[in-house]
Amino acid sequence: MVQVESAVEDITLPLERPFASSIERLLAVQADRQPDAAALMFSGGPPITYRQLHEQVMAIGASLRSAGVASHDRVAIVHPNGPGMAIAFLGVASAATCAPLNPTYAATEFDFYLDDLDARAVIVPSNWDSPVREVAQKRGITVLELMDRSSPEGRVFELDGSTGASSLSEQHSSDDAIALILHTSGTTARPKMIRLSQRNLCASAENIRSTLRLTPSDRCLNVMPLFHIHGLIGALLSSLASGACVVCAPGFSPVHFYDWLGEFQPTWYTAVPSMHQEVLARAAANQEIIARSQLRFIRSSSAALSPQAMSQLESTFNAPVIQAFGMTEASHQIASNPLPPGMRKPGSVGLPTGLEVVILDEHDESLPSGAPGEIAIRGRNVTTVRPSAGKDVVPRAADEWFRTGDVGYIDEDGYLFISGRIKEIINRGGEKIAPSEIDHVLLEHPGVAQAVTCAVEDARLGEDVIAVVVRRAGSTLTERELREFASTRIAAFKVPRRIVFVEQIPKGATGKIQRIGLAKKLGIESLAFAQPGGSVSFAAPRTDTELTLSKIWSAVLGIDRIGVHDNFFELGGDSMAAADVIARAESRLGVTINIRDMGFGTLQQIAAGCDQLSKSASTQERPGGEPGGWLRNIVSLLRRSA
Repeated sequence: MVQVESAVEDITLPLERPFASSIERLLAVQADRQPDAAALMFSGGPPITYRQLHEQVMAIGASLRSAGVASHDRVAIVHPNGPGMAIAFLGVASAATCAPLNPTYAATEFDFYLDDLDARAVIVPSNWDSPVREVAQKRGITVLELMDRSSPEGRVFELDGSTGASSLSEQHSSDDAIALILHTSGTTARPKMIRLSQRNLCASAENIRSTLRLTPSDRCLNVMPLFHIHGLIGALLSSLASGACVVCAPGFSPVHFYDWLGEFQPTWYTAVPSMHQEVLARAAANQEIIARSQLRFIRSSSAALSPQAMSQLESTFNAPVIQAFGMTEASHQIASNPLPPGMRKPGSVGLPTGLEVVILDEHDESLPSGAPGEIAIRGRNVTTVRPSAGKDVVPRAADEWFRTGDVGYIDEDGYLFISGRIKEIINRGGEKIAPSEIDHVLLEHPGVAQAVTCAVEDARLGEDVIAVVVRRAGSTLTERELREFASTRIAAFKVPRRIVFVEQIPKGATGKIQRIGLAKKLGIESLAFAQPGGSVSFAAPRTDTELTLSKIWSAVLGIDRIGVHDNFFELGGDSMAAADVIARAESRLGVTINIRDMGFGTLQQIAAGCDQLSKSASTQERPGGEPGGWLRNIVSLLRRSA
């Protein structure tokens, strides 16, 4: 681990530096200070400057007004990662209420979220197919296309029919207006709607800027999805608040991470622990790039980073690792370890950053140092509306403590430690998943009598999703059939990695099923219980494509014998490993494998699909640009919430 001094840096004091309390004003300040400085960078073109960024954000606001969208209206965005998504978020959040959605949602999920949001419009990339288009049209919701007007002089993103900039009074929202709505998993199957104001978002961005000492000379490599709070605020808005530059990667790719590191020379990146593990796994093969890297620190948030991984990252990159703690309701960051020479404590999420943190007992009394209880917060980055699984807006008092649902303690130095959670939420690589939501989907299958979803330990993701199922009498339902059924109703990242069929689900002393600890009760300590190969008969690869895919699977999974009837996930693969396979197949076969095929097809079926795609590509030009290719599919593998 990088050696640091033991002095504690005080980052708990209220911020004294004036900050812009709206997104438009934040961008306007930087456009005035350094109009020609790079704001957004990406492969294949010159960067977008702060002047250009502000102009494009203003133009999107004007287009929304001309489309009849008022400042209080809600606009959904369904767009892959990249500069287009970044500009769409900034433009919508400046002029209305922005609701970015995971672009890999199934049609039923889009239907739920658009209904729950009462969306006035939805923005999608031009010429990009998505089930959200049909869902929006059926609901009478306006579909607006984000056009990529690229030219040798630069890249311009604008809504189709843009009318240009208009006055601020016509375009932009007040500081206390709701700028962003995100959904996060609750204790029921219905996700909670989190409403965050302009002031909330800008205060959080300033807190992160201050904690990380970001300056205009910094450059952040953003690999986090821009439909989650971690990427939106932890990487994008915090960088823009400091006048720094953001590298807009098309998503996290373990294969391409080091290419980006070498090409853009970022000074930092932020990610979830499972991503850091993938970065470490490829470090040995990229020593030359690492030796030239300019990283001054690495940030980790959204899930617990092990002390071993922290030490390996620091020794590999010769840069400190800063662990942070956040949640959507706090506009991301709550606490963070300080940069050197401040003391960093492995296992701790650090000191409070720009807000107050206390530990409360069940009677709302604060507890002393070292005593465990529920973590509670209050501050100007915390939502002013009670999160609800519905459309009712219930305000919160400014001085009211917000209970996070996490259990922890504060040590004698003021450092926060998280020891567990009160709720049953599954934290899958930073993505929070409500198990009851998956229960309801599985129970829709006529062959399922009972279903209980729970967490199981996973080496890469921290936790993954499994389901314990009792079949109905006479049913011959298989694991693969049930997983495929679920995939048509929920996003791929929510589909249980494994489904275990039992005669009876264990119950607690009171007769209730207890999710927490259920996997251990069944003897499932981790996903390693799944034995490769399953019950299908082995058949060796026969075609060139089958052989190529089997070699890729073998290299990624570390399994010598892979047959044409095998399924990638049933062999022990996970979403991060699937991203690796997709990227390697793109490189060696020149085709894009859909993440759904990876989850539910056999090697033989996927190879046949690749051959068909190759034939199609030989007769017509393959679609290019940001929304196409394997990079779009990788978005579905990034489940990294606050």
